[in-house]
Amino acid sequence: MKKRLLQFACIAFLFLAQTGFSQELYMPRNIKEAYAKGTRSTDGKPGKNYWQNHGTYTMDITVDAKTKIVSGTETIVYENNSNDSLRNLPIRFVNNLHKPSAPRSGNVSDDFLSNGLTITSLKIAGEVYKEDARGWGTVGNVKLKKAIAPHSKITINIDWNYPLSKESGREGQIDETTFFVAYSYPRVTVFDDYNGWDRIPHTDRQEFYNDFNDYIYSVKTPKNYVVYATGDFLNPDEVLQPEFAARLKKSYVTDEILHIANEQEMKNGLVTKQNEWNVWKFEAKNISDVCFGLSDHYLWDASSVVVDKKTNRRASVQAAYDIKGTDFVNSVKNNQYALDWFSNNWPGIPYPFSKMTAFQGFADMEYPMMCNDSQMDDPKFAQLVQDHEVAHTYFPFFMGINETRYAFMDEGWATTFEYLIGIAEHGKEAADKFYKEFRVEQYINDKSTEEDQPIISMSTQVSGPGYGNNSYGKASLSYIALKDLLGDDLFKKSLHHYMNTWNGKHPIPWDYFNSMNTGSGKNLNWFFNNWFFTNNYIDLSVKQVSKNTISVENKGGFAIPFDVNIIYADNSTETIHQTPVVWEKNQKSISVALNTKKQIKKVTLDGGIFMDATPDNNTWNSK
Repeated sequence: MKKRLLQFACIAFLFLAQTGFSQELYMPRNIKEAYAKGTRSTDGKPGKNYWQNHGTYTMDITVDAKTKIVSGTETIVYENNSNDSLRNLPIRFVNNLHKPSAPRSGNVSDDFLSNGLTITSLKIAGEVYKEDARGWGTVGNVKLKKAIAPHSKITINIDWNYPLSKESGREGQIDETTFFVAYSYPRVTVFDDYNGWDRIPHTDRQEFYNDFNDYIYSVKTPKNYVVYATGDFLNPDEVLQPEFAARLKKSYVTDEILHIANEQEMKNGLVTKQNEWNVWKFEAKNISDVCFGLSDHYLWDASSVVVDKKTNRRASVQAAYDIKGTDFVNSVKNNQYALDWFSNNWPGIPYPFSKMTAFQGFADMEYPMMCNDSQMDDPKFAQLVQDHEVAHTYFPFFMGINETRYAFMDEGWATTFEYLIGIAEHGKEAADKFYKEFRVEQYINDKSTEEDQPIISMSTQVSGPGYGNNSYGKASLSYIALKDLLGDDLFKKSLHHYMNTWNGKHPIPWDYFNSMNTGSGKNLNWFFNNWFFTNNYIDLSVKQVSKNTISVENKGGFAIPFDVNIIYADNSTETIHQTPVVWEKNQKSISVALNTKKQIKKVTLDGGIFMDATPDNNTWNSK
């Protein structure tokens, strides 16, 4: 024990000595141990002993459109890259959320419920296991007959089936002949360096934490069903009629929006090969999940867009939607813009995948290379929702975020990118209005205790608006505040340092903090402590105004940017912008010095999207 404490002390000393950062951030004991073991590093990089496990998944999946049963034969080659012998094999099956016994945050209808996963065969390392999945939740456990040795591989063979829920949420039946099939296969849950096996049950609120795996999979469907899926489409000529295969291939190399299949062509059975069953094949490597949708009547649009101007690499942009899905008519056009904008502006890293497909469903939910979005009457709102889901490409799919524990690490960024692209698409006034209404107002106007829980609180430990605001609005405001503090160029440099260091890996909040410190070359711990580890909120007030000084009190405590708007006695005006850096030394109050001899008539503090809890005291008038 003394040796371990000494290791912790040395880590802390070296961190302070090397970086000069004077304020330590709170760190849970298990995270401290990861740093002590050298799997994480205080310079923000993976430690010299960093590792992560990996699976190669080969799956043959069948969707029976009549019975609504999904079945699969699956082989997993699982690599244990850790120094631990693994004596158990926890298997995650998110779709068991539909079982009556699964934990949920609210009520569901009978149409949402199902029997969940059935395992018909399971073999691990050549040994046959008789596992009855009826007792499993969203995470089941197999006690191994022989441990998986460190730095070794095993082969898992599993045959399974489950019913698609009639009531669609993030997946399930969209209509009688349209299905979105996500979280549809048993997977080995994550074994990591700071928590061991991830056994947290999935609920309808918490999202996902997966290994980066390689997938080769097929989807067997009846004729006239088109499959839209994560990964590269390997066999268009085997399942599509020649004319439609040619249209799809053309879409891969043009900016022109092509109608691959229209309503009448789908209705007349002209699109797919007229075999009783067709087998659609896909491949995706180094990715955290795969999913697919299928329909016998959805319209199919496609085009592509250059996402990397240095290499001229293109990404396919597709949309699948019902004839009544009016907002999806512009889906491909909007996603062409989004992929280009995200690649070249914020975050300014080329879209990392080969495809993005928008599928009309119900969830407004992101998946690797896909989004399942609902029909909306307001085209601007529909575009912003789609932007948000596409932005998730970077967090958590490019960066392997543990959304289950730290949802703010991905939802906060998607909300930030949604806001920034919204400015480009609809102007700052419209983007500010949307952001305030949907990301800030509920939080700042709700004075209940859960609203001011620290953002660092584990997402599994907060609920309701507390979960939503910590994950989305508050986290996003912290990123926007840091952008204001550093300025666009240094913020982007620091963000790229973080993303280039951790993409394809599993960063945790302290990796983000340390990476941004290193990338910016600045002491930002005071800022991270202020935003992530306190019960602060947003509330400024004008404390006092003298001839040359305006005193501002920070009642809420958050280090926010704001404008000081001044009207002088001669009705001339001045705006002085204050970045969050003004709060570094004193987070309770500051003085704003004025270089003028004019008499002040009125002072107003304006935080913009940083909405104030008590705006009445943000204005001072001379008597």
